[in-house]
Amino acid sequence: MAMSGNSGAEGHWRALEGLYASAPVNGLFDSSLEITGEGSARITFDVTEAAYHAAGAAHGTIYFKMLDDAAFYAANTLVTDRFLLTTSFNLHFTKPVREGRVTAEGRWVSGKRRVFVAESRLVDAEGDEIGRGTGTFMKSRISLSGLPGYAA
Repeated sequence: MAMSGNSGAEGHWRALEGLYASAPVNGLFDSSLEITGEGSARITFDVTEAAYHAAGAAHGTIYFKMLDDAAFYAANTLVTDRFLLTTSFNLHFTKPVREGRVTAEGRWVSGKRRVFVAESRLVDAEGDEIGRGTGTFMKSRISLSGLPGYAA
């Protein structure tokens, strides 16, 4: 169910932010999610040496996680009853990153019933795009209201 820009939508967006913060995997990253509007999400995170591969830059898993999460949450703004699942994700690396603040910007592209398409991009502290991705997301049987971190 899509929601318009009312208090119901705002409540859903704040609950999605709580869901992100409550996920155990996000305890491994210095990151935060902000839902910026319907079909739009932003994740900011700090890259440190802890995320490096052997050649001294951020490993691709960091790119994937942040691109996937930003696109996922952008799509889940349009769904208030169910948790979405990533069914596929394409990603492109355009620049290595070694340290500093990185922003993942997610944007819903299409789909309003069962399958959703969203894209995202990563921007480094200098404003350069360092990665881009597109994902497809499917409604699951998992109720959002049943998840401990989701409190609308």
